[in-house]
Order: sequence, then structure tokens, then C-alpha cells
Amino acid sequence: MQLAKKNNFELDVCILEKGSEVGGHILSGAVFDPVAIEELIPDWKEKGAPFGTAVLKNEHLILTENSGFALPHFLIPPMLSNKDCYSLSLGNLCRWLANEAEDLGVQVFPAFSGAEVLYNEDGSVKGVATGDFGVDRRGERKSNFESGLELHAKYTFFAEGARGSLTKEILDQFSLKDEACPQTYAIGIKELWEIDSVGHQEGKVIHTQGWPLKNTVGGGFIYHQQNSQLAIGFVVALDYQNPYLSPYEEMQRFKMHPKIKPLLKGGNRIAYGARAINEGGFQSIPKLVFPGGALIGCSAGFVNVPRIKGSHSAMKSGMLAAESAFTSLVRGSIGKDELSSYSSAFSNSWIYKELKQVRNVRPSLSKFGIFLGTLYAGAEMWLHDLGLGFLIRWTFRNKEDHLSMVKAKVSAPIEYPKPDGKISFDRLTSTSFSGVNHVEDQPVHLIIKDQNIPVNVNLEEYAGPEQRFCPAGVYEFLNKNENIELQINAQNCIHCKTCDIKDFHQNINWRTPEGGGGPNYPNM
Repeated sequence: MQLAKKNNFELDVCILEKGSEVGGHILSGAVFDPVAIEELIPDWKEKGAPFGTAVLKNEHLILTENSGFALPHFLIPPMLSNKDCYSLSLGNLCRWLANEAEDLGVQVFPAFSGAEVLYNEDGSVKGVATGDFGVDRRGERKSNFESGLELHAKYTFFAEGARGSLTKEILDQFSLKDEACPQTYAIGIKELWEIDSVGHQEGKVIHTQGWPLKNTVGGGFIYHQQNSQLAIGFVVALDYQNPYLSPYEEMQRFKMHPKIKPLLKGGNRIAYGARAINEGGFQSIPKLVFPGGALIGCSAGFVNVPRIKGSHSAMKSGMLAAESAFTSLVRGSIGKDELSSYSSAFSNSWIYKELKQVRNVRPSLSKFGIFLGTLYAGAEMWLHDLGLGFLIRWTFRNKEDHLSMVKAKVSAPIEYPKPDGKISFDRLTSTSFSGVNHVEDQPVHLIIKDQNIPVNVNLEEYAGPEQRFCPAGVYEFLNKNENIELQINAQNCIHCKTCDIKDFHQNINWRTPEGGGGPNYPNM
């Protein structure tokens, strides 16, 4: 729209947002690199963008069970620096950006989910259809039924975040991932706290490694934000092996560590949420374009895992795709072509360079183990910072996360402590802090492809991992009339997509519920 106004070109742009409001489904740490917004809206400071607080201090903690120590700063590769970055609410930034877009004439439709990809007769993407409103659990129309809308476009950009339901279809429909490694993921669980101002250090950023995880990739983050608020979270890579592991419970244990608990003591938790995160990196980026559209943001997987950042590259990818589409439209394109100039622009961008430099960092942790992998990753990042990255000519491959799960009989059960109700909490209490809400009488949006697998395979052989990898208590095994059944509490779903990723037999298909349903994150 900026380009259209500058060139006096008539253009319509529409954004579909499945959350009840813009930002309602946005969850991130977040430490934000402003490099892309500096290009997009150079006067963002003067316009009052909600950029939280500048990062003033970094600390990297190595935790043991009862203690921990800060990694000396001189050992940390410079590319991991948070200099000139900001700790903020990404949801609030998205709300502000939506206003900026609307001022330019962009039509933003919150509470409308993209439920179906539409195709032209020649196979190119025609647009998307939104989901129907007012359909009951049996699939029948209720009195308030409203049919979904078809939105036709010359170009459709898919920006659904990690593991988007329509993106999955597009990837398969156009064989976009045939030459890429499989995408890999982690689950990030986050809480927002109001803490005592005495222990609050605005602008301080802490990342952790080590306890409570053993032989599993992950770690914690603690960001001292404005107004005595503390963003605290824990990330667990979804290639973990032990079916007894619960990412949610690992987060609760993390908060009880002697180095962490004092920060939260006497504080109040005000929000909770969880979301899958792309971790595949450079080698998992699929082909970005197809006839009639493109993948942008986390739909394409532009997360820099060691930097724990992806929002800046997501924003830049949207800019590159928009510039490519605008150029094609000005030339008279009817929108059925591939935006090859977007792929070229990406290959010449700082996103490409940044991701290529760290391509082996995350895979090395799975390949060599946590300790040796960390040493290797640090050495490789230092080589790049010293200008010797040309020596790294190899690229490690990724494999799909669900394939790493091993059977329960060869795994050690994990006994998690009971929550104290002050620092640690049970899952359903936490879920109530996500603002989650779905229309009750609607089709279940979590589709079990083979009804025999949950009980006869997952429970029998893997101890029912779905009841542990879900951070919202969606999946329960219940004894009904002397038969064990899987119950799906779809009302609880906070749209993290973990079940769609981690289920060993890929037997769970997450699809969009009625528009507006899901979490409603405040200030996250």
C-alpha cells in the first residue's frame, strides 16, 4: 500500500486474522530486532510504536539442579548480542501495525479464519475461503448460520505462523518442500507476571540452559519489561525422545529453581500461553513461491534459533513479497504466475545471510548431544563472527520431530512435583489465564484420522504422550464403561499446534475452528 500510494496505483489489500482481534493470537518472548521496521516505517519512534523497553543487560545462565552460574560474556558470540533490541509485547506491536495498515487503506478482518484454499482451473491459487459460522458439532446449520466468504486475489500470501493448516496443504499441493529438509519445531510456553519493583531490573534479558532438561534441547528466558512486568518462559524442542516428558511441567519446574523462584515470589501471574516455534532454519526453508502466491514469515520458517528471533525476518519477508507482487501488478500480471523475483530478493537479503550463518547451530545439538553440540555451535558462530565462515562448507540435515519418540518400555517415567499454587500451577488453571474461548457447539477442530491409534498404539506403546505434550489439557484418556477412550477437550485448545507436530503417527490434524475462537492474549 505504501508503494501504491507512492506510485498512484489503485490497489486493494485484505488481511484475514483468525483471532478475535489483531494480536489476540500473537505469542512471543519477545526481544525484537528493529532492523526491518526501520526500513518499513523509519519514523516509528515518532509515531509512538509500542516498543517496550530497550535491552540494557544480557545474562546467560547455565543451571544445575540446585545452583547455576552466568556464562562469561566474552565467550558469547557477538551475533547473539541484543544490542539495539527491545523487549516488548509482540501482540501490542501487531495491534499498532494494524492501525498503520488501516490508515493506508488495508482492510483488516479479525475473527475470520482462512479455512480453505481456492484454486483456479489451471491449478493456480485463486484465494481463500473463510470458515462458516453457526455450524453445530454434528455439522448441521444452527439458527445463526452464516456461510463463509470467498476472497479472490491476484496474489495470496500465507502468513499463518508455524505449522499453518493451509500452509501444510500448499506445501504438498505444489511440492514446495521436496528439496528442503523437514521443518522442525519447539514448543514455547510463556507466562507474564507482575513482580515486586525491588527485584525488577527493566531492560534485563536472561536466557538459560541446562536444568531441568536432560538430553533434550531447550532452555528458559526471563525478560524484565516495563511496569514491573516479567515475561518468563521455557522452550522445549519437539524432537525429545521420552514420551513421559511434559513441556508444560518442565516449565513449572524451571520456575521453582533457586535462581528463578525469588524473582516471582510475591508476584502475580497475569497471562499464560504457548506456541510452536520453527527450528529447522536455513536448510528447512521450502520453495517460497507458487502460481498465485507466496509463503512469508513463519509459514516459511524464517526463525534464527540461536538468536531466538524471527519477527524481524518475518516482517522483512513480507516486505520482499509485497515489492515483488507490486512490480508484477504494475506490469499487468493477472496473478497466476510465480513471483520468482521474491525468491531472488530473499536470496540476496540479510535474512538469507543471517540464517545461512547459523544453519548448523540447532542441528548440532541433536547430532552431537547438548554439551558437545553447544561447544560446536559456539565455535562455528565465532568463526562466522571472525570472518572465517567460508571454512564451514557443510550443512547438517534435519529429521522430522515425531520420529524421535521412543516407546515407553525403554523410557524412564518422570515424576513431576505437585504445583504449589503460588509459583507453579496445574494445567487447567494456567489455561484459564490464556483467555481461551470457543463457541461450544461447533465441530471439533482437532481431527483424529484413525480412531484406533490413540488407545491401541499411543497409549499402549507410548504411554499416551498426547496427554503430556499438550500444554492446555486438550487430550485425556478416560475409563468409560470399562473401556479406555481418548477425550478431546477442544474448548481448551490454545492453537499451539504441538499435537499436529509431535504425534508419532501424524494422526492428529489441526484445522481452524470458527473464526474468533482460541486464546485472547493481553500484552503477550
